[in-house]
Amino acid sequence: MSYRRQWRRPRLWPSLALGLLALAGWVMWPLPAGFRTDTAPSGVTLLDRHGLPLRSARVVGGARQQWVSIADMDPDLLTAFVAAEDHRFYRHPGVDPLALGRALGSSVRSGRIVSGASTITMQLARLVHPSGRTFAGKLIQMAWALRLDRQLPKQVILERYLNLVPLGQSAVGVDAAARLFFGASARSLSLGEAATLAGLAGAPSRDNPLRSRARAAERRSVVLARMAASRVVSSAEVAAATAEPVLRTTGEARFEAPHFTSWVLSRLDSVPGVRTVPVRTSLDLPLQLAIESEVRHTVEVMRDKGAEHAAAVVLDNQSGDILAWVGSPDFSEPASGQVDMVISPRQPGSALKPFLYGLAFDRGYTPASVLPDLAAVYQTGTGPYAPRNYDRRFHGPTRIREALGSSFNVPAVELANRIGTPALLGTLRRAGFASLTHSADHYGLGLALGNGDVTLLELANGYRAIALGGVWHPVRWRASEAGEGPDASERVMSAGAALQLLDILADPIARIPGFGPSTPLEFPFPAAAKTGTSRHFTDNWAVATTAGFTVAVWVGNFSGRPMEGVSGVSGAGPLLQRAVLVTAARHPPGAWPTPGAHGLVAATVCRLSGLLATPRCPQATEWFRAGTAPESGCDWHTGEGVVLPVEYRAWAAQAREGNAVAAAGLVRVITGQAPQGFRIAYPQSGDRYRFVPGVELAYATIGLRSLGAPRRSTVRWFVDGHAYRGTRWSLVPGRHVIRAEAGHLADQVTIDVVSER
Repeated sequence: MSYRRQWRRPRLWPSLALGLLALAGWVMWPLPAGFRTDTAPSGVTLLDRHGLPLRSARVVGGARQQWVSIADMDPDLLTAFVAAEDHRFYRHPGVDPLALGRALGSSVRSGRIVSGASTITMQLARLVHPSGRTFAGKLIQMAWALRLDRQLPKQVILERYLNLVPLGQSAVGVDAAARLFFGASARSLSLGEAATLAGLAGAPSRDNPLRSRARAAERRSVVLARMAASRVVSSAEVAAATAEPVLRTTGEARFEAPHFTSWVLSRLDSVPGVRTVPVRTSLDLPLQLAIESEVRHTVEVMRDKGAEHAAAVVLDNQSGDILAWVGSPDFSEPASGQVDMVISPRQPGSALKPFLYGLAFDRGYTPASVLPDLAAVYQTGTGPYAPRNYDRRFHGPTRIREALGSSFNVPAVELANRIGTPALLGTLRRAGFASLTHSADHYGLGLALGNGDVTLLELANGYRAIALGGVWHPVRWRASEAGEGPDASERVMSAGAALQLLDILADPIARIPGFGPSTPLEFPFPAAAKTGTSRHFTDNWAVATTAGFTVAVWVGNFSGRPMEGVSGVSGAGPLLQRAVLVTAARHPPGAWPTPGAHGLVAATVCRLSGLLATPRCPQATEWFRAGTAPESGCDWHTGEGVVLPVEYRAWAAQAREGNAVAAAGLVRVITGQAPQGFRIAYPQSGDRYRFVPGVELAYATIGLRSLGAPRRSTVRWFVDGHAYRGTRWSLVPGRHVIRAEAGHLADQVTIDVVSER
């Protein structure tokens, strides 16, 4: 046995010798060219579409970085980092055997890795040649550190480390961090500032002063103590440095469109050319600044309702250019300012409904098709599902035009159940909603109501596809250039279906049953608009598309904390309206061609049944694709009143009793006959109005409309016996008599306004 042991042991030495020889060869092998160059890395300057500067960066990936020669750095900075990170830096060969032995002993005693014994050279190796934080990764760092130390001077190693070390808030290198935290340069720093920066190297995301001034101050004290122990500073200097503030600026980003430029830089794999490469982007800086102002204003006025954040994005429809991109109200806000809600997925609520109805139009449905808005329970894989409308009421037979315009939930779920969730998910993915990565079974019927997470950028570009005749194209972040080839595209829906959607979403009358006669979704030019509210009022969305551009906005809280009863109309709606008007001042909204120009044909239908109107029917003009218009006349209206299909009769009885306030329009059809001659067309006797939850009182108005007035006569209005000037009256709780006079002709109606909000 002894002989065999003596025989085996010497065989280890050749293996060890070969390993050392290989390591020596590795250390001596010339470094790649990129490691040996003494020049700073090339960078990029981003410009807006007009050539206005947005941001300069020395590296791609969205990080702030400015390269500074070590000869130009403040001496306190060099001594602080050496004392904090590697006080034997100038004496070891890239790996510190003493620190390594001490770390190994501590790890053995504690049973876990306590310290990695990383030298500055090893940290540089990890920065330029990333390796995992494992035992094998540590060995790789050591090998690279030995090689770097053997072939590069210590000053070069230190310079590269100080210019590449991340120091928090996307600041890379000491100069970028000095400018961010102190408004200063690495060329001139106080001792306290130098020690603060050195203290960030270990945990920059946790210890930087924008995140926690207390932790930053604690780390500074540790660095100052190490500097004092190394005898490079006196106790008096330490005391003075300790008294300095750890933060001298607010961390405000010193560049424009911070979220947009960060996103652009993250997409740049490399920038060819000289030291600073100008890249002209698609952004319109004056528009960007105006949208930023509107986002901040929205947060200010909505804060008392629990909304602390907002975001917006603007796209040019024809080119796909990103014109404005605001990811948060304040990029420099320490806790969450750099969260970018333009590309952060959240649930969009009803904002996805148009894609469901567009799919339905291509399956043979029309804007006049009637869907049941009745209580229903669907059996799903996760149990029974009973959808409810936002107003907690059912509206009986509902034409698709009103179901979509008023954003009723129950008809949308019924339609999704008929068409199938897989088909809807396929349509959404063709519309660019790449964030919807789960299966159709995962989302279920709730997908019709927007229960899948999407981004604001995806939503804006999806609506842009509707405006472009149902064809999706990718967005562009670089300024449009003549002669560019065609980009990728995807047919989402037919051009006819897209035009029908635009017509509905631009129809303020279709929104009245759900939102009242006045909303912030009305514009002085053709615009199709839609809102969305996620469950529990967590997220508000609103989007509008014109022939020229698309605007999408979001209001809510990054934390997911619910707002206080804020709907998409009252929360995101006002921001959308202002953002659209601001955009229209710089980019023409244009106008869509008339529906008839795209092959749609008009037909007069019954407002209740959606069938061809008879003289007894309340009538409306609807647009149909060829071959989809109803062929039979309405059989719901007879000489003796209205005969509803059996499934609606129980609901109609409840409506007659006044238990369904939102169904008052149908009650009129069932119980009344339309008078002839001069009359009040809106409102009508028996109408009952209830304040919509979450809608500002300023929007709680009704229009005053009359029909049959003699030519050259002036219609005068009276409310409760008092003359009223104007054509829109603000609702007041109670019973009211509204009278209209035109010469010797007159008509009056009585309405009720319910006081509960």
